[in-house]
Amino acid sequence: MEYLHEPADPIAKGILATARQSWSDLFTWKQRVVVSNAYGETTAEWARPAPLRNPFSLLAQLSGRDWLFFIVGFAAWSADAFDFHALSIQQVKLAEYYNTSKTDISTAITLTLLLRSIGAAAFGLAGDKWGRKWPMVLNMLILGVLQIATIYSATFSQFLAVRALFGLFMGGVYGNAIAMALENSPVDARGLMSGILQQGYSFGYVCAACANLGVGGEKDSWKTVFWIGAGVSIGVGVIRCFFPESKQFLEARKEGRNQAHPSAFWKETRIMLRQEWKMCIYCIILMTWFNYYSHTSQDSYTTFMLTQKELNNSGASRASIIMKVGACVGGTIIGYISQWFGRRRTIVVAAIVSGCLIPAWILPQGERSLSASGFFMQFFVQGAWGVIPIHLNELSPPAFRSSFPGITYQLGNMISSPSAQIVNAISESHHVTSNTGKSVEAYGPTMGIATAIIALGIAVTTAFGPEKRGREFEKTKPAGMNVLQEGKRVDDLEADAGAGTPLPSSDLETKKAVQQVEEAPVRSSLEK
Repeated sequence: MEYLHEPADPIAKGILATARQSWSDLFTWKQRVVVSNAYGETTAEWARPAPLRNPFSLLAQLSGRDWLFFIVGFAAWSADAFDFHALSIQQVKLAEYYNTSKTDISTAITLTLLLRSIGAAAFGLAGDKWGRKWPMVLNMLILGVLQIATIYSATFSQFLAVRALFGLFMGGVYGNAIAMALENSPVDARGLMSGILQQGYSFGYVCAACANLGVGGEKDSWKTVFWIGAGVSIGVGVIRCFFPESKQFLEARKEGRNQAHPSAFWKETRIMLRQEWKMCIYCIILMTWFNYYSHTSQDSYTTFMLTQKELNNSGASRASIIMKVGACVGGTIIGYISQWFGRRRTIVVAAIVSGCLIPAWILPQGERSLSASGFFMQFFVQGAWGVIPIHLNELSPPAFRSSFPGITYQLGNMISSPSAQIVNAISESHHVTSNTGKSVEAYGPTMGIATAIIALGIAVTTAFGPEKRGREFEKTKPAGMNVLQEGKRVDDLEADAGAGTPLPSSDLETKKAVQQVEEAPVRSSLEK
């Protein structure tokens, strides 16, 4: 990013002012940035976005160690997606196996998504406090065990219970995976690497669809896909054991170790939430839209082809594979373009184009036509998603790059958790006439209308939201090490005053001064 040293309007304060400024900046090619001087004073300046560079030269900027961390993060995210989609693409088989409806089976998807936010909070905070390694190892090993437990669920109630527990541990993967994979990535390469990393989700879907294609359409064949998923998850967990902790995390922790205090992490967390609560709410809303976007357009698509389009298991699986190949390609290319075109502009354009493609996505007949339309639809759906990992990382408070993206992402997942269940319930209660003249469940119209509304919601929410492309957070200390430990704490002053006893004016001034000193490092890191 090239600083032009041209003064810009200060960063707006307040929700409406920020929204107006964000909308205006969307149509301004230059980027508004906050610059700090040696005295800690901040001003707003214009900067010229980095030109679009040869992607191979960007890939070459990563060292061998950077690539190892990236590949492990990608593998963990892909295994996580495989485990999830092992269920979503086999709803018809599972409904037959448990002798229930597809809507009931999608209850398992809802439970999984509901509990992912709890896992994201627990393991994300653990990753920020103790490192990226062991929380991820624990996550992957337990996910593998729960995949096996799903296979041995004798009743539908046991099946739902295991999938709910599965969601708890699934939620912890995303935040630690993207923090480990992207935090050492060079600034210019972040957009490209973010796009590649996010497509681990699509790659996991492709692998699950390939496994489903290979095992055939028999009622019990779903178990084989779950066995494969269990092996992949446990394998990634074991492999992660042999890799060291993130070098950046270790160096930052070593630098701030002398300032650390057992309660400092939670004090800094409270300060961050007090300062950044609006950003938290915004990111949760954005992730709610995005998770509806993803799950509505893909979780029931195989079911749509099997029921409304009357394809067989092999044809639907092949079309699903091609659809998600489009997602992998689109996410990588569009994520790469966002480094030059801007995070928000890229998301808005991709969402609008995907909305325009909806008729071509649900109206065709036959495997070839559905494969082609699915490819281009997911090219733009996951293209918008490809920007999200780095966009969330740049919007995150720097010291909370493991917990903040994971928690906001999974809270959005929690809110959107009924998406597949809603699509199935509406589709099964309405019928349309298929190409062969049969009355079939209306998956196409339901998915099309829902996706159109969601794409518009994403475009509007992103257009009026913030962007911090090119943010420098590499030198930030881990959470809990940005708060000064010297002198008397604010909590100590409050305790000295006695419960319910007002502080004397001098102590109030002292409290305010200590509060400012205490929060200064955190505020500085949040504004970078």
